[in-house]
Amino acid sequence: VFAKLVAETRNEIIHKHVTIHLRKTMNETNLTTKIKTEPNIGNRFAAGLVDYIIIYGVTFFLVFTLGEPNDEGGYSLNGLPGLIPIIFWLIMTVGLEIGFGATLGNSLVGLKPIPKNGTNRKLTFGESFKRHLLDPIDMFFFGLVGIITIKNTDLNQRVGDLWAKTIVVPIKSLTELKAE
Repeated sequence: VFAKLVAETRNEIIHKHVTIHLRKTMNETNLTTKIKTEPNIGNRFAAGLVDYIIIYGVTFFLVFTLGEPNDEGGYSLNGLPGLIPIIFWLIMTVGLEIGFGATLGNSLVGLKPIPKNGTNRKLTFGESFKRHLLDPIDMFFFGLVGIITIKNTDLNQRVGDLWAKTIVVPIKSLTELKAE
């Protein structure tokens, strides 16, 4: 009798766990399928261009104003001032995404990165950092790597999005989802 009771209890626990897991998985899948991802190549290119024109502009300004002449006829930022462009990059990409939900470029073109499961929330530091740490790969050869990856993934993700498990969606698709 005791063994039968233990077996029934164990089966009930397993059934509840599997049911909860399936419901959770189905809900996440439903969210992802409701949110329509599009390649948005032009908008994504423009967003990256805006963000990196600002980042490179500030970096060049800092190098020429705070930098010291080097042996090759250029300027170098050495020591602590050398960290300023890195910190500025971190603020312009990761900081804006976790603080406001999108970088300046993405906001201007109406795009927002969100987790792959479709939850409409700001990215975490880790998600955003992973996305942008791979920007040099995605932007290699005028963005060719990113364009090819976006066009050949089901959720239109670039390499950084794949690693961070994020997607980029039009902001209007998120507001339409709220209305439903």
